[in-house]
Amino acid sequence: MNVQNVYLEAVGVKFEQYPTSGLPEIAFAGKSNVGKSSLLNGLINRKKLARTSGQPGKTQTINFYNVEEKLYLVDLPGYGYARVAKSDRERWAKIIEDYLHQRETLKQVVLLVDGRHEPSNNDQMMMDWIKSFGYDPLVIATKMDKLKRSQHGKAIKTIAKTLNVKSSHILPFSAVTKDGKDQIWEALSQILQ
Repeated sequence: MNVQNVYLEAVGVKFEQYPTSGLPEIAFAGKSNVGKSSLLNGLINRKKLARTSGQPGKTQTINFYNVEEKLYLVDLPGYGYARVAKSDRERWAKIIEDYLHQRETLKQVVLLVDGRHEPSNNDQMMMDWIKSFGYDPLVIATKMDKLKRSQHGKAIKTIAKTLNVKSSHILPFSAVTKDGKDQIWEALSQILQ
């Protein structure tokens, strides 16, 4: 998709704060610091619209990015960050659960995992949780520029085996080189049709 017009339309933690336009939504889930904001910035051709941070746990709300008045890319709070109070983690989990369970305009959930590592127990639990809401998640392996090209195939196979998905359902992405961006938009376009 050729993205010219994009803006942060809504930020919230409860339904009355979310957009009511009825546009389709694609939500991005992943552990803290996996690169959700970097991926979103890459997809929408911006450097800093989605705030990135070296500090995990930065996204604590559900952020709705309006793309071309056609759809929302939705940034969910990260999970698995140990240095956050248990009460905060539970609150974020409830916010995400309510959103996934009740949001009728949600068309797809994308799970981001760090391509350099085998998916964690938290990643596996998130995959199972997303499936329990009736979604077949698209998986994006981030930070692929930090691996040699010759390691990409092995990394994808490891992710596929650990998350019990087909390798063809995993798309590699690099926020540095933007490799994978066109394939991700292609997959998202098919989902929206």
